[in-house]
Amino acid sequence: MSIVRDMELWPSGEQKIAWVRRYMPLLNHLEAEFEAEKPFLDKRIAVSVHMEAKTAYLCQVLAKGGAEVRATGSNPLSTQDDVAAALARSGVEVFALHGCTGGEYEEHLRRTLEFGPHAIVDDGGDLVQLLHGNSALSRNLSGGCEETTTGVLRLKARERAGELFFPMISVNDANCKHLFDNRYGTGQSVWDGIMRSTNLIVAGKTVVVAGYGWCGKGVSQKAKGLGARVIVTEVDPVKAIEAVMDGFTVMSMDEAAALGDVFVTVTGCKDVIVGRHFDIMKNGVLLANAGHFDVEIAKPDLLARAKEILPMRPNIEGYVMEDGRVLNLMAEGRLVNLASGDGHPAEIMDMSFALQALSVKYILENAGNLDNRVYPVPKAIDQYVASKKLAAMGFSIDRWSDEQREYVSGWQV
Repeated sequence: MSIVRDMELWPSGEQKIAWVRRYMPLLNHLEAEFEAEKPFLDKRIAVSVHMEAKTAYLCQVLAKGGAEVRATGSNPLSTQDDVAAALARSGVEVFALHGCTGGEYEEHLRRTLEFGPHAIVDDGGDLVQLLHGNSALSRNLSGGCEETTTGVLRLKARERAGELFFPMISVNDANCKHLFDNRYGTGQSVWDGIMRSTNLIVAGKTVVVAGYGWCGKGVSQKAKGLGARVIVTEVDPVKAIEAVMDGFTVMSMDEAAALGDVFVTVTGCKDVIVGRHFDIMKNGVLLANAGHFDVEIAKPDLLARAKEILPMRPNIEGYVMEDGRVLNLMAEGRLVNLASGDGHPAEIMDMSFALQALSVKYILENAGNLDNRVYPVPKAIDQYVASKKLAAMGFSIDRWSDEQREYVSGWQV
C-alpha cells in the first residue's frame, strides 16, 4: 500500500501531471509505443527520482509498457504531496512524503525495492547504495540507470573498487542529458526557485557560482542574462579558463566570500562554503545549493556561529551571527530548484526521461549479457532522442548524401 501524505490531494496533482504531459512530446510518443508493444510486461521497475509531475508522468509511461512500478522521492524536500497522491491513484505504488525524516526516507527507499525489481531508475545513487547492502532486494535485478552527475560519480567509484554488482547506464553522460538538462534545466530552475522564494531582483547583484561544470555553466549564464555580475570559483584550471573566456570573473572562494550577494553551489562536493567564508560574508546574503546532497554549504559551521535562527520566508532561514549579520540559507541547503520550485522545465525533462525510459528498455532487453560496470547510453538512443525532439519542435536537418559518406569514409576521427 502506498505511503503518501493525503490521498485527497490527488486532484491538484493530477492537474500538474496533465499540464506537463502537454509539453513532453517524446514521452507522449513512448507512451503510445509502449502501450502497444508492452516491452515491460511482467517486469518490476523501481524509480527514485524527485517526486514531482514530470517524474510521475515517467512512471505512468513505464506502467503503460506493462511494468509494475514503485516510486519514491530522491530528496525529502522535493516531494510534492499532491503529485504523489495522484500518481498513487493512477495505480503506481508510491512511498513519498514532503519533509519526511531521515528514517522515513530510508524506509521509503526500502519499501520501493521490497518487491524485487528487475530494473531501477536512480537519482543520486540511494537505491544503488541500499541494493548493495541487501542482496535479497537485488535478487531479480538486471540493472538500471542513473540520472545525476553525483550518482554517476558514486557508481564509477564502485566500479573502480570492484564493488558494483550489476550493470548501470550513465544517463547523465548522454549528450541529450547533460548538454540540456544540466545546462538549461539547472540554469533556469535554480533561478526560478531563488526568485520565487525571495521575491528579490537578480539584476545588479554579485552572484558567486561554485563549480563550472555543465550545471554551473547554466547557472552562471542565466545569472548573467538576468543582469548579475558573476564570479565563478573552481578547482579545475581548465574549467576556470573556460569560465574566464565565457566572460566571468574567476577567483577562490576565500576571495569571493566577501563580495557575493547570492551564492550558488553546484559542485557535487562537500564543504565548498565553510566557516571562514561565513565569517566575512555581507549581511543579508543568500546561500543556495544546487548540488544533489546538502553538504556543499557547511551547515554545522553555520549553526555553530549562529546565536539565533529565524524563519524569514517559506524555505528561507536566517542565521543571525554574533555581530548581527544575517546569512539566509535557502531550502535547508538542499536542492534549491526542487525544494523551492518545480525543478527543470517539462520540455527539458522530456529529453532526460525519454533517455531513462529507453535505457531501462535496453537494460531489460540485454539482461544477462552485460558486465557489472557503468555503461554509456547507446549512441543510437541518444541520436534517436535528439532527432525526435527536433521533429517535435518543428526543425529539420540535412542528411548525408552517398557521395559525402564515401568522401569521409577514410577519415580517422
